[in-house]
Amino acid sequence: MDGNGNNSARQSRRRETGRKTFRLMKRMMIHMRGHMDEHLKPQGVTLAQLIMLKEFSAAPGSSGAQLARKCYVTPQTAQALLKQLEGRELIVRGKDKVNDRIVIATVTAAGERLLRRAEEDSFLVQDELWKGISEGEMAMLNELLGRCLRNVGLESAP
Repeated sequence: MDGNGNNSARQSRRRETGRKTFRLMKRMMIHMRGHMDEHLKPQGVTLAQLIMLKEFSAAPGSSGAQLARKCYVTPQTAQALLKQLEGRELIVRGKDKVNDRIVIATVTAAGERLLRRAEEDSFLVQDELWKGISEGEMAMLNELLGRCLRNVGLESAP
């Protein structure tokens, strides 16, 4: 086989390996999201709501648009999540002091308590995922995924 044949076979193997890696990542994310939602159900919160509460807690006064970007959801989804959280009195919404066209939200004490409980539950699910995987292996995976994000023009993961 000539050099071109070797390159072609190598490229084909690399593409198939990449395809398999992508499928595994997608399967893991879909499974973990469902598993996490199921595990959080007794708390009365979904993973999407938990992520939004966490973002509010980290950056009080964020607008819906800012949260949508941080939580990787559409503005419409962010608004639906905000209404659910507000309806359960886990957040309070009001006008921005500088620009009254912007609606901001703050996590209530009840929201903070729920966030702490739900995060503890979510750690149990995460511990299941990482069973048998060393901290060094997780760090290597974080580095690789961060590189992948940079390759496609997205910010790197922390």
